[in-house]
Amino acid sequence: MLDAIRWDTDLIRRYDQAGPRYTSYPTAVQFHDGIGSFELLHALRDSRKAQRPLSLYVHVPFCANICYYCGCNKVITKDRGRALPYLERLEKEIDLISCHLAPNQQVEQLHLGGGTPTFLSHDELRRLMAKLRSKFNLANDDSGDYGIEIDPREADWSTMGLLRELGFNRVSLGVQDLDPEVQRAVNRLQSLDETRAIVDAARTLQFRSINIDLIYGLPKQTPESFARTVDAIIALQPDRLSVFNYAHLPERFLPQRRINSDDLPLPADKLAMLQNSIEQLTAAGYRYIGMDHFALPDDELASAQEDGTLQRNFQGYTTHGHCDLIGLGVSSISQIGDLYCQNSSDIAIYQQSLDNEQLATCRGLLCNEDDRLRRAVIQQLICEFRLDFAAIEASFSIAFADYFAVVWPQLEQMAKDGLIDLDAHSIDIRPAGRLLVRSVCMLFDRYLSAMTTQRFSRVI
Repeated sequence: MLDAIRWDTDLIRRYDQAGPRYTSYPTAVQFHDGIGSFELLHALRDSRKAQRPLSLYVHVPFCANICYYCGCNKVITKDRGRALPYLERLEKEIDLISCHLAPNQQVEQLHLGGGTPTFLSHDELRRLMAKLRSKFNLANDDSGDYGIEIDPREADWSTMGLLRELGFNRVSLGVQDLDPEVQRAVNRLQSLDETRAIVDAARTLQFRSINIDLIYGLPKQTPESFARTVDAIIALQPDRLSVFNYAHLPERFLPQRRINSDDLPLPADKLAMLQNSIEQLTAAGYRYIGMDHFALPDDELASAQEDGTLQRNFQGYTTHGHCDLIGLGVSSISQIGDLYCQNSSDIAIYQQSLDNEQLATCRGLLCNEDDRLRRAVIQQLICEFRLDFAAIEASFSIAFADYFAVVWPQLEQMAKDGLIDLDAHSIDIRPAGRLLVRSVCMLFDRYLSAMTTQRFSRVI
């Protein structure tokens, strides 16, 4: 069964290492400043000629309060007046990009992320969606996958009603942990009742899917306290759950410096939290999709994994990886054909660029043939837990064992250790290895080095 997973502490200790999450290959670490608006506009024209469907991501960076664990691109402010100038720049960016696309390119997927998208007022949300609908081909019949990230402290029934009216049918709720002591340690006080109210609203208003995010490894957490959080969330019956490993990187993310490292759980306790969570979620009927993600058996992600159509992009696991991804807003990333490009992460530079009628594209990467090959290998492993050599060989005119001869001994060692099954035709990641799929993918990453792995979180 695809959802089979087995806990093996010895295997985890051997292969738990720092590495990418592979929402792309090559990863964003490889982006460089040789990519700008010229390359983006050229890729958009290619998308138009090919009539490829679209996925839109809109980044709203504002948060009223800071969460100490957060590594997202954000602007902490109580001043709601900062939203309108940003929205005006977003509208300019929408104009500059949409004119290079065909009116009939269907937007299959839309996602508003942040930050806190509902930092925008109801009128501002209406204005943003009206702009998107006027410039892109958004579905009017609820057939698209249109989602938004929700902070339950920043939403109520009227907000949820507005979002449903605007066409959103998926919500992702940030919870992280329900224990008050943990919440105080990360500066995110949020009651179960607040979360339940938003879930109830989403159900009543017939949102198609509800996702809830949790984080293990936060300060003051214990295996027992986190198990209580997981049980409480299971009782809400979200369609999907994301159970992320907290990566404490205070040298990269300034808010994390407010966390007392002495309050962080021991590695053994973190492992216990993950093991307990897997057991709890499996007992409740959730399937392990991979990379911290769980879903109910009738969820689209579970179905896509079963039929081999599951994909992965900058928004995580998706059924829309065939779409060109257009990123809008500060720091957002686009993936259009073989081009990756990213807007400036500095909101002042982003806004100034658009004031000058210029796109804020500042870095990126154009994939070569080797990148495309390795991307296909990593995509199949991370989504299906297996790799058929014949399909890769046919698509890229290579002999798999010859092309990857350098890593073949390491694959053989993984097979001896029980992480994978390996033969002349395929790699199958065993149930005990599925938590460690990133470690297998890393063998095929041409760019990894001891220096670059320091920029990533650990696998477990």
